[in-house]
Amino acid sequence: MSLRRTTLAASVTFTLTAVLGTGCVAPPRAGADRIPADHQSTVPGTGAQSPISNPADDGARESNEELENLMQIQITIGDRTFTATLRDSAAAKDLVAQLPATVEMVDHGGVEKTGRLSAPLSLEGQPDGADPDVGDLGYYAPGHDLVLYYGDQSYFPGIVVLGRLDGDAAAQISAMDGAVTATVEAR
Repeated sequence: MSLRRTTLAASVTFTLTAVLGTGCVAPPRAGADRIPADHQSTVPGTGAQSPISNPADDGARESNEELENLMQIQITIGDRTFTATLRDSAAAKDLVAQLPATVEMVDHGGVEKTGRLSAPLSLEGQPDGADPDVGDLGYYAPGHDLVLYYGDQSYFPGIVVLGRLDGDAAAQISAMDGAVTATVEAR
């Protein structure tokens, strides 16, 4: 093997080792920022574990005491009853204060059911908008609407995430065609 080929082969090997050894990976796909903060990912070429953080929670983790103090509500649609766990927020407390409530909900874009609440919820401490996940319970401030997200809705101004639908509620709601009537009660 000539000196020129040996140098070229060594250069290519060094470059590949440097790239793979540094843990360079492809950019995350859309929605990948929702990976739990304690999820571990293998760094390519090293076998080492590297934590992937969720920028949305800025490293904040709920303590056991906070988890015990979370509010739950019950949502009944037809003969199906679901629960949702609310975040500790002024908006969620305002929602509970309005309960029990009957909410006439319509389907929007095959991703959410929305229905107007009797009074607006507080926006204290809320960002200007949100990118809800499938299974989130939300509030759309401009319309004073309660929202059940069963599909992928992207970031939109005015969205407030109130909490999460428990279990397979999102999948069951996605199977409900058209408008529904939801009875929402404190639990």
